[in-house]
Amino acid sequence: MSEFLWTSAALVEAMHATVQSALPDGITGISIDTRTIKPGEAYFAIKGDVHDGHSFVEAALKAGAGLAVVEAAQRDKFPADASLLVVDDVLAALVELGIASRARLKAPIIAITGSVGKTSTKEALRRVLEAQGKTHASVASFNNHWGVPLTLARCPADVRFAIFEIGMNHAGEIETLVKMVRPHFAVITTVEPVHLEFFAGVEAIADAKAEIFSGLEPDGVAILNRDNSQFARLQKSAKKAGVSRIVSFGADNKADARLLDVSLHPTCSAVHANVLGHDVTYKLGMPGRHMAMNSLAVLAAASLMGADLAHAALTLSQVVPAVGRGARHVLEVAGGEATLIDESYNANPASMAAAINVLGAAAVGPQGRRIAVLGDMLELGPDGAKLHAGLLDAVQSNGIDLVFCCGPLMRNLWDALSTGKRGGYAGDAAALESQVLAAIRAGDAIMVKGSLGSKMKPIVSALEKRFPGNAALDDAAV
Repeated sequence: MSEFLWTSAALVEAMHATVQSALPDGITGISIDTRTIKPGEAYFAIKGDVHDGHSFVEAALKAGAGLAVVEAAQRDKFPADASLLVVDDVLAALVELGIASRARLKAPIIAITGSVGKTSTKEALRRVLEAQGKTHASVASFNNHWGVPLTLARCPADVRFAIFEIGMNHAGEIETLVKMVRPHFAVITTVEPVHLEFFAGVEAIADAKAEIFSGLEPDGVAILNRDNSQFARLQKSAKKAGVSRIVSFGADNKADARLLDVSLHPTCSAVHANVLGHDVTYKLGMPGRHMAMNSLAVLAAASLMGADLAHAALTLSQVVPAVGRGARHVLEVAGGEATLIDESYNANPASMAAAINVLGAAAVGPQGRRIAVLGDMLELGPDGAKLHAGLLDAVQSNGIDLVFCCGPLMRNLWDALSTGKRGGYAGDAAALESQVLAAIRAGDAIMVKGSLGSKMKPIVSALEKRFPGNAALDDAAV
């Protein structure tokens, strides 16, 4: 195979671009960020919500970019000898390149969506598949109108497996994205009350998720959560879209990938399941029943895509939570250690309850406490106050000792807490930080979670800075 991801000639053809000055024979990668660009890559000057990528073209070329893709309206800003591909619209050109990339792929392709667990499921599947062949997958949560075409455009032609994450917070978004990807397999992890600000109810969210079926290739397979309340609705939508096969996962007796037993441990789980008629027992390197359920979807998908099931199950022991999604760190505090569970990436009612469940199972020292540090869950619409107060059930049933809350919505949970469980409250995360830092002691397990807009990550960073330690190892014996 060529050393290039794309030849320059192929780029010009796919994007209907005009060439300015001499170009390299090809490019080794695609970047939209000069902070991480590597020599030989193509820089796409995309206009973001905050910055216009055209402001960084010269920096990209100086950093070694092979060429830059710019819009015609701004080409005069750059030297005549700059290696440029000129297009009408850079994002539209990236979409065209993504579509061209899809056309040259011969690998089985899977798309993953869901209200909760998209990224962790995608990462687990990536780990499983790359152990068996060259695999391409979305980076981080690149699942929107620029992330999906970028992931497509970055996909080498010779991969054995390709995985795409598809997200949305409005109706109509998934359909546009999945028609670029044209997957052979589609996973919906679950449907929960998320982004309710933009939807009439959970049924409307299910219908939006079901848009993923519209892009499935002929003879495509839908992989659905049979335990979810919206399973029947999704199943009906899949059949209406002409999906030829529906594979289900869950604890339900009718599930094709069925959970038979799960033993939950502080940092992992032991799972016994029947996956497409095969009995498998495996260790999953992520704690929580919700993770065990999604691992069934991973194994079903891997098997359907042509991977070896036994090898896939064995690989799941190596899958650990990602940063912001349950990653653990040891904090060195006076008199010993504490455990930090970083769930700061995002939050909704389902993922918040799941994270509190994981905290409830976390190991603590002799004088240790289980401490939840919670920020507002956003985009929940008129039910926001009720959904925040409703977290009280998870707090009580998991024996959480102290709860720190920040934000106007999380005030509803704070008001519902008994006095003994109230750790501290503040209007925002920045104001809560000092209260959390002052409370930590040896033996504690601390979980930090909130929506991105709640800005909980700085609290995680402050804890790591104040109590420097090491990333916790998965040392649970199963």
